[in-house]
Amino acid sequence: MNSRNSLLMTFISTLFLSACSQQLPDAPASEVNLDSTHRHLKILASDEFGGRGPLTEGETLTIDYLAKQYRAMGLTGANKGSFFQGVPMAKLTSDQSMLLTIGDLEFQAGTDFTARTQQMNSNIRLKDSEVVFVGYGINAPEYHWNDYRDIDVKGKTVIVLVNDPGFATQDEKLFTGNAMTYYGRWTYKYEEAARQGAKAVLIVHETAPAAYPWSVVESSNTGSKYSLVDDNENLSKLPIMGWLQHEATQRVFAEAGLDFEQLKQAAVQRSFEARSLKLAANLELRTEIEHAESNNVLALIKGSTRPDETVIVSAHWDHFGTRQTAEGPKIFNGAIDNATGVAGTLEIARILMKRHKVKPFERSILFANFTAEETGMIGSELFGNGDVVPTENIVGLLNIDGMNALDGVDYVLQYGQGMSELEDYLARAASKQQRHVKPDPRPQNGLFFRSDHFSLAKQGVPGLLFMSLGDTDPDYISHKYHKEADDYSPSWSLGGMEQEISLIVDIASELASGDDWPRWKADSDFKKRREQDKR
Repeated sequence: MNSRNSLLMTFISTLFLSACSQQLPDAPASEVNLDSTHRHLKILASDEFGGRGPLTEGETLTIDYLAKQYRAMGLTGANKGSFFQGVPMAKLTSDQSMLLTIGDLEFQAGTDFTARTQQMNSNIRLKDSEVVFVGYGINAPEYHWNDYRDIDVKGKTVIVLVNDPGFATQDEKLFTGNAMTYYGRWTYKYEEAARQGAKAVLIVHETAPAAYPWSVVESSNTGSKYSLVDDNENLSKLPIMGWLQHEATQRVFAEAGLDFEQLKQAAVQRSFEARSLKLAANLELRTEIEHAESNNVLALIKGSTRPDETVIVSAHWDHFGTRQTAEGPKIFNGAIDNATGVAGTLEIARILMKRHKVKPFERSILFANFTAEETGMIGSELFGNGDVVPTENIVGLLNIDGMNALDGVDYVLQYGQGMSELEDYLARAASKQQRHVKPDPRPQNGLFFRSDHFSLAKQGVPGLLFMSLGDTDPDYISHKYHKEADDYSPSWSLGGMEQEISLIVDIASELASGDDWPRWKADSDFKKRREQDKR
C-alpha cells in the first residue's frame, strides 16, 4: 500500500472510531471511592476497635472516628450542632453459672437455655413457677387467633414456639403463609407474655423457624445486653426472657408425659388450647447492672428550602465487642455486620455532600449511625422518640445492615412486599443499574422486623432495608454471622457495596430533591400512625 492510500485509510479509520464512540458512549465513571471504603472497613473491623461494643473503649474509638470523617466532609452535627446523641442505657450482665430446673430435670445455661432480663432487678427468682405451653404465644384479633384464650399465666413460666403458624403450615391463608409476621418475632413473644402477666418465657429454638442456629442464640444472649430504662425501672417488661434448646424442650415435655412434636402440630390450629405441663420451674437470675450512656452518631446535610423535611440514611455502628473466655479474649469484629454498612454511610455522605455543593438539596439528609442495634435496636428506638427530628418530618429511611462485600450481582434484594411506596423508588433505581428487584428469598426469617428501620416504622416512618447477610456468601450465616469469624478481608472486591452505595445515593437524591411523601401501601399500625401524623 502506498503512503497516500495509507494516510487515506488512517483518516477513514479515525472517522469510524469517532462515530462509534459517539454512538456508544462510555458508561459514567462510578462516584464510589473503593479505596477509601476499604480503608474505613479495615479500621472499623480492626482488633483495635475491639468489636465496637457499646460502652467500651471500642465505642469511643468508633464514634470519634465517624464524627471526624463526617466533619472532614463538611457535614454538621445533627443534634443541635453535636454529632452525638446520648443514649442513656443500662448494661446488664447475667451470671452464666445459673441452673434451670423443671421438674426433676436440670439444664445448663448457654448449652440448654438462655435467660436474661431488662428489669432493673439484680436478683429475680423463679420459685416453683408453673410451666404452661401456649403454642405460638400469639394474640392477634385480626387473624382471629388467641393462644392465651381461657388461660391465666400470671406469675407462670410460659413455653412458646418461635415464628408463626403460617410458616409451620406453609398455608398462604394462615397469617401470611411462609412470610413471617411480627407475631413470629421473639420480641413480640416477650411483649405479649408481659402483657399477660407471665413471670418467664422460654422460646423453643429450632433452626428453620428461627432462621439461625442455636450458636447465634447463645452468642446473642449470654454476654452483656443493653436496655433503655423507663421511669418505672422497666418493671413492666418481662422479668425473665429466655430460650430453650429443642432437645431440652423434648425432655421437658417427656417429663410431663407429653409428646412435644404432637403438641407442636396441634398448635397450628385456631382451636388449640394452652395447657399446663404440671411441672414447676426454678431459677435464680443474678444480673450485674451498670448505668451508662452510649451514643448515636448523627450528621447532617442541611436542605436549602425545606430543611425541616428530612431523609434518613442509617446503619448501626455496634457489634458484640470482646468477650473473655477460658481460651482467652474473643473479638467479634462484625466486619460484614455492620462495618460494611457504616463504611457505606460514610461513602454515601461523601458523594451526596459533593453533589450538594454543586446543586443544594431542598430537603435535609441526616446520616444516623445507631448504637446497640444488636441488643434490641436501642439507639434507633430512642431516636424514634423524635427529640432530634420529629417523626412526622421524616420523609423516609434507608437503612443498611450488612452489605455485599464481594462481586456485584444483577439484582437487589427487597425486604417486605407491598409495604410502602419506597419500593417503587427501589425499582426505579435498580432499573437504572440494569438490575432487577428480587423478593426476599427467606421471607420466613422476618428480616423486615429485625433492624433499625423497624423502630421508625413503628412510629409511622416508611423505610427500606438494604441487607446482604449470606446471600452471596453461603458460608456466612452458618460460620460467620454473630461469630468471631466475621472478619475483614483485603481481598474483597466490594463490587456489591459499590452497587448498593450508588443505588442509595440515587434514591436519597430523588427524595431530597422532590416533594413526595412516600406512603404505606399495606394496612397496618404503621400506616395508621403515618396518616394520623399527616392530618
